[in-house]
Amino acid sequence: MTPLRATMIPLALRVALGAVFIYAAIPKIVDPVAFAGSVAAYQILPYFWSYLTAAVLPFVELACGVLLVCGVRVRSGALIIGALNLVFMAALTSAIIRGLDIDCGCFRQDGPKTSPWLALVRDAFFLAMTAAVLRYEGLRTR
Repeated sequence: MTPLRATMIPLALRVALGAVFIYAAIPKIVDPVAFAGSVAAYQILPYFWSYLTAAVLPFVELACGVLLVCGVRVRSGALIIGALNLVFMAALTSAIIRGLDIDCGCFRQDGPKTSPWLALVRDAFFLAMTAAVLRYEGLRTR
């Protein structure tokens, strides 16, 4: 692999992953009540915690996305994004097992529903991207 390609691919992965999380955070920040409804639909958290999650989670996603795009504290941002993806995947798996017909609430709060199966596969892809970013950062900092 050429040196240029060796640095451009990890950079592209990092920026793309950050951009996805920025893109996902914005509609949730704009309409936190609708996002709270999406969180409540999973039937995992008590009512109050659904609203608290809807108020805090989008800002965490936004902050981590900005860190990745800007290349600042990349490992910290990627670790948090990886942890979030694991939580999202656990919630989606729980919804699938319990037979809940819900929208994942990932990117938009209105419009056609996203299948929990599709969201689970997408989150697994994001988790793989996160692992690649973390691996590259580990190699780069050595």
